[in-house]
Amino acid sequence: MGDVRDRTGRDDAPLTTSKDSERAKTTGDTLVEAKGDALSGKTVTINRPRQELFDYWRELSNLPSFMDNVVSVEMLDGKRSHWTVKAPGDRTVEWDAAITEEVPGELIAWASEDGADVPNSGRIDFRDAPGGRGTWVSATILYDPPAGIVGKLIAKMFQREPAIQARRDLRRFKQLMETGEIATAARTIQQLEEEKA
Repeated sequence: MGDVRDRTGRDDAPLTTSKDSERAKTTGDTLVEAKGDALSGKTVTINRPRQELFDYWRELSNLPSFMDNVVSVEMLDGKRSHWTVKAPGDRTVEWDAAITEEVPGELIAWASEDGADVPNSGRIDFRDAPGGRGTWVSATILYDPPAGIVGKLIAKMFQREPAIQARRDLRRFKQLMETGEIATAARTIQQLEEEKA
């Protein structure tokens, strides 16, 4: 697949996947309140209308349905929420976050509030994919790994590192929105056992 260009000849790929290194490098600068040092960006194409995907995501209490490590998201008011997330070693981390920017049907940006166990900020962009192929959903996340570099290495060993989770969570979101369910490893193992019988 070649470069994706808009009518002006600019790279029209999502910022996190752009081959234009200057555009990709400035992705973190698009965050209103950048919090964190490690940048993760992932994009997935979902064969559903942009507004439908935005609406599902904007109801933050829906996020645990496809975000594997999110235990709960409790709305505190229209813009603020309290997050409880799994961490390595059977622990959880918690923080309050606020929506810092919102364009209905297009983007949601957030930043954790002071005192977060894992300071983080990010944005989710929803863009029409070229050729009527659905919607590009891009997640850009900036975070401070718990306990710095050592915490990041430990988290990666336990598959709780945010860059890994962002990719997996977007895949689960795609499955949920396109099929109404998320395939699980347990189900796959059960299916394989049934095939052997």
